[in-house]
Amino acid sequence: PRLATPPPPPSPLAPPTLTHTPSSLTLPARTPSGPTSLWRRFSISTRLTMSDSSAKKTEEEWKATLTPDQYHILREKGTDPAGHGKYDKHYPESGNYYCAGCGSHLYTAEQKFDSGCGWPAFYDNVEGAITRNTDVTHGMKRVEIVCTKCDGHLGHVFEGEKFPTPTDQRHCVNSTSITFK
Repeated sequence: PRLATPPPPPSPLAPPTLTHTPSSLTLPARTPSGPTSLWRRFSISTRLTMSDSSAKKTEEEWKATLTPDQYHILREKGTDPAGHGKYDKHYPESGNYYCAGCGSHLYTAEQKFDSGCGWPAFYDNVEGAITRNTDVTHGMKRVEIVCTKCDGHLGHVFEGEKFPTPTDQRHCVNSTSITFK
C-alpha cells in the first residue's frame, strides 16, 4: 500500500494567526503537528518576536522621531507623573487610542474607564496589540505592557482590583505613550 505524503507546511511568509491571552497561547486547529513540529516552533517564535520593519528603528532614529518625553516613556520605560497626563480625565464616547511610537491601534474609547489612579485606565486592549512582560524593578513583581509592534513601554496591567469592568483588569497607561483619534 502507498502511504499518503503529508502536505507541506504553509510558507513561513504567512505564519498562522496566533491568539494571545494573558495566560495562554493557542494555535489554530489546522496548524501542522508531528513531523512538522519544527515548523510549528519556528512559526510561534517568529510571530512573537518579529515585528513590522517600520517599527524597527535604532535608538538614534527613535530619538529623532519622538519628543524627549515620549522617548523617556516609550524607550526608557519611564512613568508620567500621576494626575498630569493628557488622557487621564479623557472620556470620549467613541474613538481609538494609538501607540505614540508607531501608530498601532491599542485601545478603544469604550475600553477606557475611570479608575481614579491618576493615569488612563483601560479594562482590555485591541486583540494582539499589547505584549505582557514580567517586570521585577522597584522591588516588586508587576506585569509590564508594551506595544506588540514596536515594543514601546505603555505602563502596567493589574488584576483582581474589583473594578466593575468585564475583565477585572486595569491597564494603567502613560498618557505620553498614546495618542487619540
